[in-house]
Formats: sequence, structure tokens, C-alpha cells
Amino acid sequence: MAVGAAPGDVVWQVGDGATDLFAREDASPPAPSPLPSSDFAVPRAFLGLVRHAILHRDPERFALLYRMLARLRAEPKLMDDAADPLVRRVEKLATEVRRDIHKMRAFLRFREVDDGAGPRFVAWFEPDHHIVRANAGFFLDRFASMRWSILTPALSLHWDGTTLSEGPGAAKGDAPSGDPIEDVWKTYYASIFNPARMKVGAMLKEMPRKYWKNMPETALVPGLIASAQARESGMIATARERVGGNSRAAWEALRDEAAGCTRCHLHKHATRTVFGEGPVDAALMFVGEQPGDQEDLAGKPFVGPAGQVFDRAIAAAGIDRPDVYVTNAVKHFKFEKRGKRRIHQKPDAGEITACRWWIEQELLLLKPKVTVALGATAARALFGKVMTIGKERGRPHILPGGGEAWITVHPSFLLRLPDRDAAELEFGRFVEDLKAVRRQLK
Repeated sequence: MAVGAAPGDVVWQVGDGATDLFAREDASPPAPSPLPSSDFAVPRAFLGLVRHAILHRDPERFALLYRMLARLRAEPKLMDDAADPLVRRVEKLATEVRRDIHKMRAFLRFREVDDGAGPRFVAWFEPDHHIVRANAGFFLDRFASMRWSILTPALSLHWDGTTLSEGPGAAKGDAPSGDPIEDVWKTYYASIFNPARMKVGAMLKEMPRKYWKNMPETALVPGLIASAQARESGMIATARERVGGNSRAAWEALRDEAAGCTRCHLHKHATRTVFGEGPVDAALMFVGEQPGDQEDLAGKPFVGPAGQVFDRAIAAAGIDRPDVYVTNAVKHFKFEKRGKRRIHQKPDAGEITACRWWIEQELLLLKPKVTVALGATAARALFGKVMTIGKERGRPHILPGGGEAWITVHPSFLLRLPDRDAAELEFGRFVEDLKAVRRQLK
């Protein structure tokens, strides 16, 4: 940069074959492009980025960082543009290095040996990037009172209690495979292993299998998972035998409690709470918006005009209504009085949130395999945020509390369409959504 070399004029070579930094095979280097030679300030964030990105194994890292430095001279705010391709690529290098630093700290395991001068703790690790020296300070602070060696393919670190020294790279066979402490640790790990709190997918993401061979406890994990799953299945079967009709009793208690709900102002005007209806072991749950005029009077969900459209649609999709559980996001009828008529009004965010507790309890009690949100209000109640039907319908989603949900239109939407052909077309789309849910359920 000091001599005005533009990024395109520099060839960076990495490895044993590199000679002169500016060497070219075809010809002498071109004359440097004219760039200002005065000093300039770079953001502190750039220095932090360089500190990690330069440790990456990508041979292009020097060229990328130099290109960024040159651009910073002309674009001082470059680091603020997270969408810039160069910034994103260098950020990715730095992120991968930081992750590798964390992996070494988390998954390196020491084994005790006697090297003639007393106990020494030796560990083997295979980093993805050039992070060994960068991690030396961490292990010095953590294990200052013991003598240790960290062996890696590129270089080794040795601490004798007073001096840190480097040595050549090693092979895995140079590290011990176990020690007496390991058996004690395995026994302890097996006793605290809790599969209920362990998600195997997340575990593999955070602790890739390449590190398992260095960690004594990972050899136990497959067997512990298998035995835990067998114990869990046995406990569930026993619980089902003992519980019997208790699920129905729990649902009835929840329904009776909801009958006196005063969580929002809607209870002051509605005739009654309209709770869910259906088998408590239903694999499929439908959640609508709120009861309408006829539901409010009858005390049952989906018995009015929208309910008739719903019945016709699920029948066309091959779903039997007696087999499903039907409920609403809001349990009281919200309306505006016009003469003798009660005109439906859409629940607002506060009313949806106030009633969300009941939906959560129904989900916890029934544990349906699939839940279908009929309309935007139902989707908001299930996910706790605004969901766009046009964007989200037709595919499965994971609920915040676990379980699968699908989003489609509310049957009342079909009733509001003035054009008969459009209404029939949308009814067909609605039925196709329900058929997809039925296939997913199977």
C-alpha cells in the first residue's frame, strides 16, 4: 500500500513454493498504479476482522484483505455495508476461524502421562485453520499450574510451568489414547446424561463427529441414547395404561375454567365462552379465528355458515370431522351491534394475545400431530407473530412450542367472495390444502 500497489497488481503466494511476494512467472511485475501514499485511518472493526480472517486456511485471504484495505481508503464506510460481497466473504472467513477457536477450547481433551519429570497432560487436536498460536493464551490461563502439551499436525505447544515453547507437528499416534481418570469421567458422564435435554441434530452441529474420537464420553453417547429411548418408550406406555381417561378429565377441567375467562373485555358482551370440541387424542387440530353469531348462541365452534363450508371442504379432502379437534384463537364473539343484528369484528392483537393462553393449553393437552391455522388470526395466535397466508400456506411450519402446523384461509373468506367462479376456484385451493395436510398426517 505504501508504494502504491493496486490489488490487481499483487500476486499473493502461500506455502512452501512461494518465493518473492511480488514474483510472477510470466513477466516482471507491472508498474504500480498511482494511489495516494499518505497514511489513512481504518475502522477498528477492520483490525478485529483481520485478526481472525488472516488465520483462515483459504489461500485467497491475503488478497481479499488487501482488496478490502484498498477499498477502505476510498470508501471509509465500507465496513457498514453488510451486503457488500467482499465484506460478507471476509466476515465468513473470520466467523469460521472464531468457530474453530471455540471448538478447540471446547473439545480438546488432555490425557495424563509420566514423562520422567512427573505428570504431563497431553492432548491431540486437528484444527481446520491456523488457530493454535491464537489459542495458546487461553490454555496458559486455564491450565497454568500443570505441565501440558498440545499436539496438532502443523505444530505443537509445550508448557513446563514457566515457559511456553513450540515444536514441530505431530501425528495422532504420538498422543496417549487414555488414562485412569478417563474411566472415572465416563462413569460420571453416563450418570448425568439426560436425553430429554439433548437434541442430536443440534449436538452434531455444535460438536461434529470429527472431534468425537478425541473425547472419551462420545463413545458412550449412541448406547446411552438407545437405552434412554427404550426407557422412555416403556415409561410412556406405562403412563398411558395408568392415566386412562384422565386426559378427558383434564380437558373438561380446562373447558370449565375457560367458561369463566375474563382475560379481556370480550367476555362482557358475548353470550358465553365457546371452547374447543373433539376427541382429546385427535391427531389433527383446526384453529379458527373466533366464534360467530351462531357459535356464540350454540356454544359450539364452526356451526354457522363458515362451519358449513368447513364441513364440506374437509369431507371433500377425505377428513372426518368426528376425528378432528376444532377450536378458535379467540373464545368470545366480538361484534358490533347494528339494530338487532350483531356484525362480526376482527379481534385485535391484544385480544389475540390475551386468549393465546387457552390455545397453548389445548396444544399441550392434545399434542396433535398436525395443527391447521385457518386464517391470519389463528396463525398469529399459534406463532405469536404476524404470518402472511399467501406466503406461508401450502407447507409445514414448526410451532414455537414444538409440533407441526399448516396455514390456510378461513372458510369465511370463501363466503365473502362475490364472484361465484372465484369462490369455487378458492374453495378448490382450500380443499387441496386440506388434502396436503391429510397426506402429511399419514
